[in-house]
Amino acid sequence: MADTLNNIIKRELKLLFQLKKTERLWHVPVLASLCVGLPLLAGYLLGHLEYGIVSCLGGLVILYLPPTNFRHRRSTMLFSSLGFILSYSLGLVFSFNPILSSIMMAVFAFFVNWVTNIFKLGPPGNFFFIMIAAMASCQPFDLEAIPVKAGLLALGVLFACALALLYSLYMTAKYKDKLQSVIPGKKNTIIIAESVTIGAFTGLSLFVPHLLDFHNPYWVPISSLAIMQGVSLTHVWQRSFHRMLGTVVGLGLTWVLLRFDMQPLSVCVSILILQFIIEMLIVRHYALACIFITPLTIFLADIGSLFTVDSDLLISARFTDIAVGSLIGGVGGWLLHHQQLKAKADRHMRIAKVLVRRRR
Repeated sequence: MADTLNNIIKRELKLLFQLKKTERLWHVPVLASLCVGLPLLAGYLLGHLEYGIVSCLGGLVILYLPPTNFRHRRSTMLFSSLGFILSYSLGLVFSFNPILSSIMMAVFAFFVNWVTNIFKLGPPGNFFFIMIAAMASCQPFDLEAIPVKAGLLALGVLFACALALLYSLYMTAKYKDKLQSVIPGKKNTIIIAESVTIGAFTGLSLFVPHLLDFHNPYWVPISSLAIMQGVSLTHVWQRSFHRMLGTVVGLGLTWVLLRFDMQPLSVCVSILILQFIIEMLIVRHYALACIFITPLTIFLADIGSLFTVDSDLLISARFTDIAVGSLIGGVGGWLLHHQQLKAKADRHMRIAKVLVRRRR
């Protein structure tokens, strides 16, 4: 038993200090930072930084550009773009009531996970659709502002799609040997069982912070969902540990950056640089990437209050949000990847299908 525990500790320490190899081209981080940073800078230069923040969220759709052939890239970007606009719009529409918003998020997360698996959408999968919906659902409800905000997000999406089109033409012409095939899909019964779990825990992770009167409750479902992205039970616990470790260090980095009395322009430039660093690291070391994900998400989500709210209070609040979200996500991830539970869910789904067919 002691030898097994020692081996596990040695393995985890080795993984913690190991950078994975990747064939990802440097083009992707550059493209991602441009799609996120340029709309933000445009909003700043036009005197409407709040518009730039919404548009740069739409720019995140570039992360769904797959390393496949041109036809598949085009259809994936179209699907993802429509999904981004729908996600943000739904979040805004249901933001008037926290209970209805939580229920909507549970149902929405179920369908998003199901659809992204059915259409074999690769990483980051369901994550950013749910993240954008959660962020929108926690904004103050303003019926008249919904078309404007949805339109601004759509502008960011269109800008990212334009860059994706140019980049795809370049890639298919010069790097044909680096293009990959479409990823394999999962069994439908497994997809439905996963979707139910993800939907339930996403709704719960939004309802709990509303119940506890957290200031920015969307931090909890985002953290929870990030943990549940693990591909196995071991991977879930690794992500939980790495995320918490990276977040703690990242909060320290954020605190240091905020001590420099940053101005709106410097925050915009920082977001552009941080996005580049994250995309360079995310496929190589999750904990290291989390160090930079933390200040990026805080700058994006709290840019309006960065210059007025005490930085110590902001950092402590974000730590609480992320800790609660990671705890909920850890439980959800355990249910997702528990082999016996997965087998039972698969068996029950098969029985239900047989019963439905007999009734027909």
